[in-house]
Amino acid sequence: MLYKLTVRAVALTRDTNTKLLVNDRADIAKAAGADGVHLTSASLRASTIRKTFGENLLVGVSTHSLLEASVARDDGADFAVFGPIFETASKQSYGEPLGWHQLTNVVRELQPFPIVALGGVSLENANDCLEAGAAGVAGISLFNDLSRVNEVVKRIARC
Repeated sequence: MLYKLTVRAVALTRDTNTKLLVNDRADIAKAAGADGVHLTSASLRASTIRKTFGENLLVGVSTHSLLEASVARDDGADFAVFGPIFETASKQSYGEPLGWHQLTNVVRELQPFPIVALGGVSLENANDCLEAGAAGVAGISLFNDLSRVNEVVKRIARC
């Protein structure tokens, strides 16, 4: 089922600027022709994915501290997702929000390695993340209203 869904999503994003990453399943990503894989903090290491699937698969890693982001970078990831930055119900199990001050520190310490801000990101605070140096923002609630996705992307692009 995941493979078929990924193949359909790959067809939708082909010839666009969109990069399609599959959560935690590099095998599905590679087989379906997706751009990459997003690894959780409990996934295989980025270096294992690189050895198995090669350099052309984009690899992102979820991180929750400077140490985890450093390990992701040193292990061959293309970028790290860092958070939660702000309060959000979906990330409560990861503890208190890290805040944009910690985001700023991680970005500064690891530059030019790209850091993407996650966790409680909204239209109201996305600019704060970008001003802190984040390469981008990610979020479930930010992008889950399909009727507003174009508006959300345009507003963030203006930040």
